[in-house]
Amino acid sequence: MTHVTTLIPPQAPPPAPPPRYTVSRFVGTVAMGVWLALAIGIFLTVVDGWDPEKFAKYGPSYLSGLGVTLSLVFLSIVLGGILSLPLAFARMSKNKVLSWIAYIYVYFFRGTPLLTQLFLVYYGLGSFSAELKAAGLWWFFRDAWNCALLTFTLNTAAYQAEILRGAIESVPRGQREGASALGLPSRIAFFKVILPQAMIVALRPYGNEIILMIKGSAIVAIVTVFDLMGETRRAFSRTFDYQTYLWAALIYLVIVELLRNLWAVLDARLTRHLKR
Repeated sequence: MTHVTTLIPPQAPPPAPPPRYTVSRFVGTVAMGVWLALAIGIFLTVVDGWDPEKFAKYGPSYLSGLGVTLSLVFLSIVLGGILSLPLAFARMSKNKVLSWIAYIYVYFFRGTPLLTQLFLVYYGLGSFSAELKAAGLWWFFRDAWNCALLTFTLNTAAYQAEILRGAIESVPRGQREGASALGLPSRIAFFKVILPQAMIVALRPYGNEIILMIKGSAIVAIVTVFDLMGETRRAFSRTFDYQTYLWAALIYLVIVELLRNLWAVLDARLTRHLKR
């Protein structure tokens, strides 16, 4: 027979349950209600003022402008991604000259408004038409679409370079040491070991950058590029119907929502091995 000589020490009472309704929850509920009311109001406004004739007349123009927007964003993202590789390596370089040049580039394009950069390229370089004609480059800079593509490429390259640099530096140092211990050449170790892990880290920031570029692309309408917003402005100038901008807003919302969900599926697919 055994005898208990030590009693279990008294335990602290369980924590009190959190209050059912808090100030933050109340504010969040009110904010959600306001957003829902606005969404319903916009929907009812569009339905109430729906004009089939205007939609049939300007709908094809909207689709044409949407194609210009998507092509401009796609090309600038791809070209900017290519340019971001040497920029990211220069930012991480031990060569102070290269590092400072890349830093100044990134600092300028991330620290100034995209609209200012577009004006500098379109109007600023356009003032040197004689020099550009002599150099054989005027054919490129006289086209507003080309100027917008160049501006967007330079801008997104700076953001993508910082995304890539941060992602590469987030990979644990032990991964590099392990690849070196296995005798892998530096190039193979980077592309087979470091870069795949870095791209997983950079995936969500890349998605945010693409969404920001899609929304920011509307400024090209100011320099006579007939993208989605450019066609919207032209339709409004002929009809003076504010719903032309509502149509454009809904199209932008659909694009962003589709891209957000696509990126969520892609992220879940590529990071499934990291989840238990």
